[in-house]
Amino acid sequence: MTSGWPLLLSLDNSPVSEQPLPHHSGSFSALGVSRRDCSFNTSILHLAQGEPFEVDCSEKDEGRAHFFGDTRFRSVNPVGESFDLVVNTKRLYSLKSEFFEEVPLECPKQRSKHLVWWGATASEMLHNNNNTTFSTGFEISRDCGNLGKPKGRSRRRSVQFDDVLREEDARFIYINDPRRTNDQYEFTGNEIRTSKYTLITFLPKNIFIQFHRVAYLYFLAIAALNQLPPLAVFGRTVSLFPLLFVLCVTAIKDGYEDWRRHRSDRNENNREALVLQCGLIRCEQPNRNIYEFTANMEFNGQKFSLSQSNIVLRGCQLKNTGWIIGVVVYAGQETKAMLNSAASPSKRSKLEIYMNRETLWLSIFLFIMCLVVAVGMGLWLARYEDQLDYLPYYRKRYFTPGKDYGKRYKFYGIPMEIFFSFLSSIIVFQIMIPISLYITMELVRIGQSYFMIGDRHMFDSSSGSRFQCRSLNINEDLGQIRYVFSDKTGTLTENKMEFRRAIVNGKNYGGSLLTAEQLLEENITAATTQKRWKLKSTITVDSELLKLLHKDLVGDERIVAHEFFLALAACNTVIPVRTHDGFSSCTDSQIFEDVETIDYQGESPDEQALVAAASAYGYTLFERTSGHIVIDVNGETLRLGVLGMHEFDSVRKRMSVVIRYPNDAVKVLVKGADSSVLSILAKDSGKDDHARRSATYSHLTEYSSQGLRTLVIAARDLTEEELELWQCRFDDASTSLTDRAARLRQTAALIECDLNLLGATAIEDKLQEGVPEAIESLRQAGIKVWVLTGDKQETAMSIGLSCKLLTPDMEQIIINGNSENDCRKLLSDAKAKCGLNLSNKGSQYLKCNAEMDYLQRPERKEEVPLALIIDGNSLVYILEKELESELFDIATYCKVVLCCRVAPLQKAGIVDLIKSRSDDMTLAIGDGANDVSMIQMADVGVGICGQEGRQAVMASDFAMGQFRFLKRLLLVHGHWNYQRIGYLILYNFYRNAVFVLMLFWYILFTAFSTTSALTDWSSVLYSVIYTSVPTIVVGILDKDLSHRTLLQYPKLYGVGYRHEAYNIRLFWVMMADTLWQSLVLFGIPIFIYKESTIDIWSIGNLWTVAVVILVNIHLAMDVQRWVSITHLAVWGSVIVAFACVVVLDSIPIFPNYGTIYHLTKLPTYWLTIFLIIVSALLPRFLLKLVHHHFWPSDIQIAREAEILGRGPDYWGSKPVGSSS
Repeated sequence: MTSGWPLLLSLDNSPVSEQPLPHHSGSFSALGVSRRDCSFNTSILHLAQGEPFEVDCSEKDEGRAHFFGDTRFRSVNPVGESFDLVVNTKRLYSLKSEFFEEVPLECPKQRSKHLVWWGATASEMLHNNNNTTFSTGFEISRDCGNLGKPKGRSRRRSVQFDDVLREEDARFIYINDPRRTNDQYEFTGNEIRTSKYTLITFLPKNIFIQFHRVAYLYFLAIAALNQLPPLAVFGRTVSLFPLLFVLCVTAIKDGYEDWRRHRSDRNENNREALVLQCGLIRCEQPNRNIYEFTANMEFNGQKFSLSQSNIVLRGCQLKNTGWIIGVVVYAGQETKAMLNSAASPSKRSKLEIYMNRETLWLSIFLFIMCLVVAVGMGLWLARYEDQLDYLPYYRKRYFTPGKDYGKRYKFYGIPMEIFFSFLSSIIVFQIMIPISLYITMELVRIGQSYFMIGDRHMFDSSSGSRFQCRSLNINEDLGQIRYVFSDKTGTLTENKMEFRRAIVNGKNYGGSLLTAEQLLEENITAATTQKRWKLKSTITVDSELLKLLHKDLVGDERIVAHEFFLALAACNTVIPVRTHDGFSSCTDSQIFEDVETIDYQGESPDEQALVAAASAYGYTLFERTSGHIVIDVNGETLRLGVLGMHEFDSVRKRMSVVIRYPNDAVKVLVKGADSSVLSILAKDSGKDDHARRSATYSHLTEYSSQGLRTLVIAARDLTEEELELWQCRFDDASTSLTDRAARLRQTAALIECDLNLLGATAIEDKLQEGVPEAIESLRQAGIKVWVLTGDKQETAMSIGLSCKLLTPDMEQIIINGNSENDCRKLLSDAKAKCGLNLSNKGSQYLKCNAEMDYLQRPERKEEVPLALIIDGNSLVYILEKELESELFDIATYCKVVLCCRVAPLQKAGIVDLIKSRSDDMTLAIGDGANDVSMIQMADVGVGICGQEGRQAVMASDFAMGQFRFLKRLLLVHGHWNYQRIGYLILYNFYRNAVFVLMLFWYILFTAFSTTSALTDWSSVLYSVIYTSVPTIVVGILDKDLSHRTLLQYPKLYGVGYRHEAYNIRLFWVMMADTLWQSLVLFGIPIFIYKESTIDIWSIGNLWTVAVVILVNIHLAMDVQRWVSITHLAVWGSVIVAFACVVVLDSIPIFPNYGTIYHLTKLPTYWLTIFLIIVSALLPRFLLKLVHHHFWPSDIQIAREAEILGRGPDYWGSKPVGSSS
């Protein structure tokens, strides 16, 4: 690292040298950890004097890393105090050497924009004092790195996190003593790897993955057989080309994708960093819990408490500062981000998996055909063994005059001839397994992706992002989704909170909200007073409440309103960010100079919205340090001392702050969920108090029904005795390594009691545009939408109501267990409420695939829709125990499932719960790094290009800008892709099978000799040119229904997850039809020309032209949407095929020279082709006609209504969704 800022003056053990570090002109008193590029919930860091924080990062410094001795630093506040770092230099080391060579050390310049971290790897466990360590430096960059997979296979289940951190289980970091730190255990390196391959493993691993396709194994065997001299039907080298071509193309594609991963890993693993060691850290062992962290630090004889507010998770983004100082406690694969990342799976299309099943059946048919040919040949040879010298196909001797006259052929005897005949038949019939189908599918998927990317209806104009297809293997899976697992914040919502309503002293405010301009127009006095502060965002206020705050009242109403907004401004962890606009503005009566713009940064958008609302009403928080806050109260500065804070946790469901007023009065301000705060209020002091509380309860119920996020505000005075007792307990609990969380909760209970109710707030987390409509359409389509979020339960339920996922008529089943027994009892009660059998057999009726969509559910007295709401703590016990099956039964029975406070791996565990216990397809959608595991686990992963970085996008199969686009993606493109690919597979099976069966009948007709009437060129060009282009064009462009119809009637989507376009029944019907067509194709020419002198090549040319016309007309019968390019492809292929036959028959060296010219002159030739087409396709035409008339499917009804222009009334003839 180079810089103009020297950090150390010397490299010896000289006394302390003080040099100022570069610092941002803004604030260093508090450090914001943003989730813009990474969505782990990380608290804002308050850096008080001497207060350290930990770093959980995963970047590797392969250049220099530096160690130096004891340090101390002090923080600054946002209003211009200086930031100083005093460094006591002892020794300086480089990571390049095992023995830590001395190197120069300088701090980066401010303009470099790099975020420099100092830290050391943490020890796993301490047992004695002679230790050695491998220390590395780390950096958390502005762009979050990819989440990779651990070295070992990650378990899909979540891990139970103990609240207790025993001293002997702690991780010890002896700063500046690396040998003592890591004496007995080797820590994980800081290098991360998200790629699948290395240079050594790429070839074997990629080939292994590709050969999961059964057809590849088959063609590998065919190529091997063709290398044997007795079986060399084709050229030995040429026979390898098709398989090698497919393998190489796929390998190049996979290699390019993995090279991009390697490039990302290199960027992450080669960042420069500095390392600082300064004290003794005791912390918990690495775990996946991103919401908790327990540790303390001993420095200069003092013990500092470290909690989740003091740890920066890997991938988080700094705000309000250019750099910070930290100590690394977890590195590489031990970081919480990496521990929560699952192995990146190789996803395969479900239709492709089914296709392997049908390929196996075709292999059985192929085996039977080859066996028939081989046995028939053996019987024929045994019967005519004495005449073999004279028969045309099997004579043993040369009878042609010349040097070979009288010599014997290589005749191996009947048993070996039977064996060779079997193997030769496999080579002749090899295209029964269509390897060209895989290439065709890839080309079709590319074409489909092109049109999905270009769909203007899925372009997000707000962010300028268009739809992305990041995986080309699973387009058709979009049409078979049964479960959608969605994140909440940033996926369903915009993650932008707006203050909407307030209850102050029992009175409801917010019915009519006005902006500042509207207040000025109404000449409201409060709006025209001089203000120093200008909010970055526009906040609407209630004029009546604003007037109340500026009235000269002395009564309870004014005091309560004052304390209410004071609590909003003070009870939070928000950081004010001030900028001087340097302009003046004026009104009719006043001139405002030096107006400052203020913005609020914090981990919670709720808190930002509340503090901004308080500022809009005249209570502006403009300064925060670890020891005090400063609030502008309508132009008067109020400095409050912060004595301590109990942050929000999932058990208490509230937060509180103890503040000291300038007059030495001490108050505790509390805000939290209504269920949490209302239960700790003081007893009613009279009728007025009772009426105020009753009114508050009523308004809270009203807000909740509107889907607003509510918080209750309360406060009380503290006596000196209460304060002294609390401070003593708080200091002890906050530095404890044993039961810290429980002790802090007990300490908070000392002051969070007998509170006076001030009021409540209602915030709207704005839903993304079109979310309720999209969810409703998905539900009408038969898709179950589950929400998996890390937010608290009340928030998730509020959003569920807002997006119409939850409805007032739903009965809620809530599972919040704190132990295995609690969870077991709650699950049993829930199963009883659902009417399910309490035994494990209850899951049997649900373990089915979507073909049996209409499940016979247990009868309940009242068919009330059920909603399951479960928290992450309960999932800890359920997913780790044998309770999974019970959760599966209940969850799949309920109409809606909400999972709250879940860790990333728990999200993946819920997805896997459905995948492992049913055949239904799953889709996961999210926008942050904590959604990566879920996205990777699901059959289809969709990333939202949101404000939380590109982690979800990089791990996804598809990416888009808004959740509402999911409706069009599934109902329109998913339906089209599934219909096209399903038909494409069946048609390719038919196309190749009819050709092979035609050859099979001919071989039986020619004494089982494996002789072909078709030239080698005709066999090769049949799949490559004659019939391939129409298949690709139809697979890309064909549409059974318009997008308007599919969006208007979402239930049409059900044909996908019911597998109506591709299933085993359709396969057998197709094979029966293929058998008939091949018999007609072979039999009619033989019957017509049986008395003629036509030769083998002439009949072969007839079959070539006839089969090409037949399969193309077969395709034309099924085309739903004819466009010019479809006509060109279908009929153009017939013309091209005939032209190729003419060209081949015009080459003198070929044995079929000139045959086409003689055939086409005769009317018999054209009549034969006509009879073949009509006779082969007539049964199919009649069967389709009868089926469409008497048993029409939903698609056929919709198509008929669309073509005839009929309205929705036409659908009354047959309910949509009733077909099977």
